[in-house]
Amino acid sequence: MNVNGVLSKMKTKYTSPIQYYLEIGGKIIDMNRLIGGNIEIYFDKYQCLSCGRTKKIYRQGYCYNCFFESPKVGDWILRPEMSKAHLNIEDRDLEYEKKVQLQPHIVYLALSSKVKVGVTRKPEVPTRWIDQGASKAIAMLELPNRYLAGITEVALKQHVSDKTSWQRMLKNELADIDLLEQKEMLSNYVPDETKRYFLYDNTELFVLNYPVLQYPQKVKSLKLDKHPVIKGKLIGIKGQYLIFDDGSVFNVRNHEGYVVDIIV
Repeated sequence: MNVNGVLSKMKTKYTSPIQYYLEIGGKIIDMNRLIGGNIEIYFDKYQCLSCGRTKKIYRQGYCYNCFFESPKVGDWILRPEMSKAHLNIEDRDLEYEKKVQLQPHIVYLALSSKVKVGVTRKPEVPTRWIDQGASKAIAMLELPNRYLAGITEVALKQHVSDKTSWQRMLKNELADIDLLEQKEMLSNYVPDETKRYFLYDNTELFVLNYPVLQYPQKVKSLKLDKHPVIKGKLIGIKGQYLIFDDGSVFNVRNHEGYVVDIIV
């Protein structure tokens, strides 16, 4: 099969193992079926996900201008505590910001290498955890808007990391941590403003298994800007990474907006 199109992050389904799909060029590729076989990726050109123009991708699938203009990549995306829609204050597009920010959000704990705290919109559970390659995750608080989730995360990350070591995640090096115990311990550090949203009775632990034949001992990230042709035997998928048998990995999400030819 040979398909040409713009890359966007892989779609997922919460099964055991996780099921991955890549929508590209008007086709849907069952990525799990490709594991164990060879795959070739050829860089063609850029195409901004916002304006559609053939301009170099700056970040997150957007060209430079769109990255600083589109409401979909405002600063509050990565820093939820900067959300202001609840105050009726516009950043780039108040209607869009109200739609996204003024909905239930989850503050969670996830184990991808070591334990980390994060924020996601409630409908993105468990997609968010899959995308970051978490092996286990649990919801801690359910809040009515992004701002409250953000200030809670800021408080909690003084006591637990908000970062993931992608190398350790891909090598499946997991710390032996009880998330239920961590959740109980961290309840002491939740801001007074959001304590009433803490999910004290929630013990539902999501366990995520990935379609990986063998985890690499060392990993090397490949980027199309430096490696316009990527070939190899696909031995697994975790997070948004394709894992090849030589230890090289390709982050699909980091290449959104890249037009590629894929041969399988």
